Amino acid sequence: MSLMSHWPLAGLRVRTPRLELRMPDLEDLGALADLAVQGVHDPAVQPFTAAWTDAEPDERAQRVLRWHWRCWADWQVDAWTLNLVVLRDGETVGTQTISATDFAVCSEVNTGSWLGRTHHGQGIGTEMRAAVLELAFAHLGANSAVSGAFEDNLGSHGVSYKLGYEHDGLEVHAVRGKPAVIRRLRLNRARWEAHRSLPVEVTGLEACLPLFGVRTTW
Repeated sequence: MSLMSHWPLAGLRVRTPRLELRMPDLEDLGALADLAVQGVHDPAVQPFTAAWTDAEPDERAQRVLRWHWRCWADWQVDAWTLNLVVLRDGETVGTQTISATDFAVCSEVNTGSWLGRTHHGQGIGTEMRAAVLELAFAHLGANSAVSGAFEDNLGSHGVSYKLGYEHDGLEVHAVRGKPAVIRRLRLNRARWEAHRSLPVEVTGLEACLPLFGVRTTW
């Protein structure tokens, strides 16, 4: 039997006009690790609550690998994290995550992402988030999606507002020994439909649906 007979997520593809998102194989993970070595953001700031980029380049690369392997191993129907590698014209540019807890009951997903620093400012972040929102709302039956970013992360906020998210409260986190405020954001189904503008193709999903805890109707 093939890998996809046991792990159909390996065959899932989400495509936009410029991008392909898929579960990474080992070669893709190596490319993501290389991207992390080259840099993900301005080292003067820390945009992540889990400060995985505050490390030497080799350690950053290994943290990328360990994170993906951990999410594979820990996948449960009621608590899953899908990390997708993002490719533009065959080149690895970053990763887009969509996750959920008790999705069959709550119908809510969370998203997160990062891009190699050389790929910032090209609209890729908006396009890859729109891709997984299409997966979540149109194909998995989500009713809401949540995200968040520190107040000074204007790029992330710009992506969220462009896609229809609304303010959903604040959180305070310790970052590099100082308090930092995260602005939470929420997107409901009605606002997603109103801001939906990007053509997205999803293939290889049907066999994966039981792994997401998807209801047959919504």
